[in-house]
Amino acid sequence: MRILLVDDETELSDPLSRILLQEGYQVDIADNGAVGMEMAVSNQYDLLILDWMLPHKSGLEICRQVRSLSLSTPVLFLTAKDTIDDRVDGLDAGADDYLVKPFELRELLARVRALLRRGTPETTTGNRLKVADLELDLENQVAYRSGKAIDLSEKEIKLLQYFMEHRDRLLTHEEIYSYLWQAEEQPSSNVLAALVRLLRRKVEIKGETQLIHTVYGKGYRFGNS
Repeated sequence: MRILLVDDETELSDPLSRILLQEGYQVDIADNGAVGMEMAVSNQYDLLILDWMLPHKSGLEICRQVRSLSLSTPVLFLTAKDTIDDRVDGLDAGADDYLVKPFELRELLARVRALLRRGTPETTTGNRLKVADLELDLENQVAYRSGKAIDLSEKEIKLLQYFMEHRDRLLTHEEIYSYLWQAEEQPSSNVLAALVRLLRRKVEIKGETQLIHTVYGKGYRFGNS
């Protein structure tokens, strides 16, 4: 699990990042809001931990912009602001949780675990992935949209599984290439675009919600928001 911590107080961010690393998380750190915003939209994170007051761009602004891009990455605010109005502002901006400084590390880790559980892909029993009305039966390698079976190639199944397991996250072209053609020689850049186009035709039936979103110049995002 990969976490982005945006906080300009090194006396907090340094020990907090060490503890999160000890818990087995991968942690990236930004010490100002402008850099934090760029990292949040350019990389794939499972959780954003944002300080409210930051240089250049506040945590509140980061949260609002992340949500305006339809990113559903869980957001946890760490802040000294503890009035009801402040809490309402944070939640209205799209935050998932709110922790007032100073806080107990045990409580922070418990909230991190809870938010990361909430951000995992929807699953059903029988080794299936589900997003909206699209289901992927991993055991039998069959996809269903609104209950109707969809005939997919082996590569299309693999790509769809990768998309569904990383719902609502930006997947870069490089990440997708590395996953689909791990030990093989990677094909030209046009091959991935063609594969995505074929998958779209099969899973995005006319009248159904769009699920595969192109992030121009960067990659793709999968989800119904």
